[in-house]
Amino acid sequence: MKCFLASGLLAIALTFGVAHAQDPGKSVKIGVLNDQSSLYADISGMGGVEAVKMAVADSAIEKRGWKVEVISADHQNKPDIGANIARRWIDVENVDVIVDVPTSSIALAVNEITRDKNKVFLVSGAATSDLTGSKCTPNTVHWTYDTWALANGTGKAIVKTGGDTWFFLTADYAFGHALERDTAAVVEQNGGKVLGRVRTPFPGADFSSFLLQAQASKAKVIGLANAGGDTINSIKQAAEFGIVAGGQSLAGLLVFITDVHALGLPTAQGLIFTTAYYWDRNDASRAFAKRYAPLYKGLMPTMGSTGNYGVVLHYLKALEALGSAADGAAVVAKMKEIPTDDPLYGKGMIRIDGRHIHDMYLYEVKKPAESKYPWDYLKLRSTIPADEAFRPLKDGGCPLARGKAL
Repeated sequence: MKCFLASGLLAIALTFGVAHAQDPGKSVKIGVLNDQSSLYADISGMGGVEAVKMAVADSAIEKRGWKVEVISADHQNKPDIGANIARRWIDVENVDVIVDVPTSSIALAVNEITRDKNKVFLVSGAATSDLTGSKCTPNTVHWTYDTWALANGTGKAIVKTGGDTWFFLTADYAFGHALERDTAAVVEQNGGKVLGRVRTPFPGADFSSFLLQAQASKAKVIGLANAGGDTINSIKQAAEFGIVAGGQSLAGLLVFITDVHALGLPTAQGLIFTTAYYWDRNDASRAFAKRYAPLYKGLMPTMGSTGNYGVVLHYLKALEALGSAADGAAVVAKMKEIPTDDPLYGKGMIRIDGRHIHDMYLYEVKKPAESKYPWDYLKLRSTIPADEAFRPLKDGGCPLARGKAL
């Protein structure tokens, strides 16, 4: 009897061992790297981590035999810290894919690391269009928005309605420089003129002297090439100086719904901006927001956190189709091969340069009297079709688009 039991247990052990050996690649480790404690925390932060976990659950991949682990870290908006975390994750903790990474200077560093290590980089929070331009790699997907799309949407709309002279307040790092560059190009292409610019410390608290320079320029539009807490502070301080009351307009070049919430409608009303996602746009976005808000401070999801959800959902589809996370470039190639279709961003595709193509939206912040319920902040001015929303492939300078290996 003992021999029989021992033989049976040995057979079971061997069976499980063989089964495990047959599927050694059915596991993936996802690292969400973003700002969890500073001016970009509500853009994604821990809410972005929750969105990734929602994507894993909604994919049901774990029910089909995959093991998925999600970890996260705060890069503190410092490139050296972000790069060190990325290297440790890959070299020591066996992370297969890094997600989000707002703060473009950090994203550009992680972009190089994941290419060199043949891992995957799924960008939602970073904005610089260089990630699918001169810095494109076979290992990176840029999902949600970029500086070209923001400039094309907001800049073009404002110039066409008479805002033809601009002065820029620009966050002094890679993101701000790229956003100013791309917006200035759109302004000038549409017959406008840039009267001046000033570079502001990142992160910043006191924008008084910079706003006074913008006010003195007499430009019709003051372009805010910043984000998160910097945008909120710029707009609040502009109100204190009576800049809008004096006839100048503010263009928020990267604005999130959480920024509008922090500002309040009396201060933010009339602000025009481009976004990839608004929680109240349709039934699917409202359903997602209802699930998300209780997980993260009761806040509505931003395009940063929902971008994490969409890109991870698509990544997991490609991962299952390929069968392994081992070869990062192969997984990204599979992501490009499969058409995208998720409940928040709809049908789309990922180009050879890694740029996800989908509709963008131009919104205006409502007046207080127009808001009928909590977080009812925006009204749609126009939909920017996917084929117009992002920079044409031929104009980006991505070596992949020229058929060259990186």
